[in-house]
Amino acid sequence: METNKVTQVNEEYDADQIQVLEGLEAVRKRPGMYIGSTGERGLHHLVYEIVDNAVDEALAGFCDRIDVKIEPGDIINVTDNGRGVPVGKEHKTGLPAVTVVYTVLHAGGKFGGGGYKVSSGLHGVGASVVNALSTWLEVKVVHDKKVYFQRFERGKVVNDLKIIGDAKDGQTGTNVRFQADPEIFCDTTVYKYDVLQKHLREQAFLNAGINIVLTDERDTENVITNSFCYEGGISSFVEFINKDKEAIHPDIIHFSAMAADGNANAEIAMQYTDSYKEMLLSFANDVHTTDGGTHVEGFKRALTRVMNAYAHQHGILKDSDDNLSGDDVREGLTAIISVKIKDAQFESQTKAKLGNTEIGTLVNSVVGEKLSTYLEEHPAVAKAIFDKALAASRARMAARRARDLVRRKSVLENASLPGKLADCQSRDPEDTEIYIVEGDSAGGSAKMGRDRKFQAILPLWGKMLNVEKARLDRVYGNEKLMPIVTALGTGIGEDFDISKLRYGKIIIMADADVDGSHIRILLLTFFYRFMQPLVEQGHIYLAQPPLFRLTKSGQHYYAYSDAERSKLMEELGDTDMQRYKGLGEMDPEQLWETTMNPETRIMRRVEVEDAAAADSAFTVLMGDKVEPRRRYIEENAKYTENLDV
Repeated sequence: METNKVTQVNEEYDADQIQVLEGLEAVRKRPGMYIGSTGERGLHHLVYEIVDNAVDEALAGFCDRIDVKIEPGDIINVTDNGRGVPVGKEHKTGLPAVTVVYTVLHAGGKFGGGGYKVSSGLHGVGASVVNALSTWLEVKVVHDKKVYFQRFERGKVVNDLKIIGDAKDGQTGTNVRFQADPEIFCDTTVYKYDVLQKHLREQAFLNAGINIVLTDERDTENVITNSFCYEGGISSFVEFINKDKEAIHPDIIHFSAMAADGNANAEIAMQYTDSYKEMLLSFANDVHTTDGGTHVEGFKRALTRVMNAYAHQHGILKDSDDNLSGDDVREGLTAIISVKIKDAQFESQTKAKLGNTEIGTLVNSVVGEKLSTYLEEHPAVAKAIFDKALAASRARMAARRARDLVRRKSVLENASLPGKLADCQSRDPEDTEIYIVEGDSAGGSAKMGRDRKFQAILPLWGKMLNVEKARLDRVYGNEKLMPIVTALGTGIGEDFDISKLRYGKIIIMADADVDGSHIRILLLTFFYRFMQPLVEQGHIYLAQPPLFRLTKSGQHYYAYSDAERSKLMEELGDTDMQRYKGLGEMDPEQLWETTMNPETRIMRRVEVEDAAAADSAFTVLMGDKVEPRRRYIEENAKYTENLDV
């Protein structure tokens, strides 16, 4: 029985109740405001902030090598050969500048004074935030032929800046070592090499010629080192992304331009492939702007305008023909948009979206002028691109006709939801969830075992379509995919509207075998390619049914992996064991207890940290090329205990 709780609140609200957090206390109090989260993502963000400072030195022209090491104990060590953080006394505080940089928010060389023309560390909080969220941090600065040293603990100064030695002639730079504070990062303080590798490779692509070296020293008998240096810059980035795709023109289209006042630069690299999807990545001062911004808007407007102008001018489109849409001209396009700008205006500390209007104008202008010239000078490439765009346009029209047919059929049948859907009673997406289940047998058990208040069940039937090899027009009418679209309520393609989502959790529940894994990857491909916001906003989950049931003295125990089964058998001794070949072997009570009860079930939320990596993975796994798929499976088999996604 629920009771209403009344909390007594002090009605007086005066100056005594205003809490002032001094120094870096605010960062430790609310770390998520500065690094996004205190989970795995925030942990790695600490490294990015220190590396960003070194990259800023490279942007300023004073650094060409950055070394990043993961030492035993997950200690991070970052060294650059830049100018070194200034060590002289800061005139306002009387403290050494390096001390101010690591202990005062919004302090540094990025607020004026000519220290940096452009910088990814706009807000000037990177070094001090890392210091605040570390158990300890040590900084060495090589400056004026001396080596300076200072240590901090949880953001507080342990010793004054001191000289600990002489530097070699011409040697300068900064070295930062720190250990993340487990009081802040409660989930984990263990770094993932692959995550850091992806970010550092990206930085090397964005800064042609800079050498970034990543070394993992945690296993002293198996030290891993990778060096990233790309003279081709973002053109090499496009080549890297397209390595497992079939390009429809051999050369990567590249152009750049500087603003008239010298305060901004725009650089674009692009190439079309035989894919049906676009891959557009944008960066501002080397920061990945995941939500785009004015530079992306400027690129899209100019690309659509230039393509339609060329098509009409050269008779590819008649005057009476409709223009190509933005989606048509971007189908199969891989593009990198990188802008460097003084006084970049990001919408938040995490810098996900750029807001400078002048950079949108610059990108629009450079694409409009230089792409037009490129198409005129390369008619064979232009023909290949327009053949692709026209095919996309025809498919879009076919998809619209198929969509309208599906709508008319639904009206005639007077049914807005799939017939096999067992809906839930609640209509609040915050509370509801839908299980997409393979097979009528498992679907029947799920329907009987569920909590009908908030759990809906949709059994799958019919042939599953591999959408990696299909455009939108083939999705409409597919007997297995369209019931999913109808049940979710969001629509797809032009109609997609996440605000109409009927269930907050979309849970894929398939057998724990090869066929189940195939079904999961087919569904994930569909969601990622045609309903991507569902993945990006964390609505997609994978159910984790058990592989084994062990019984002893009438008590049941469930194991979700071979290793877990072995451990239970060792602990329990002689037991009766049942291996589940499929979900249909479980009765409703077992399915509820192991896989559907929110208090006992295990689920994985599908997250996409890196759009380029996800795009590549789906292309490799679900595309036509066999060799890249074989290579991917061999390289990643070591990460799976069981056959799983």
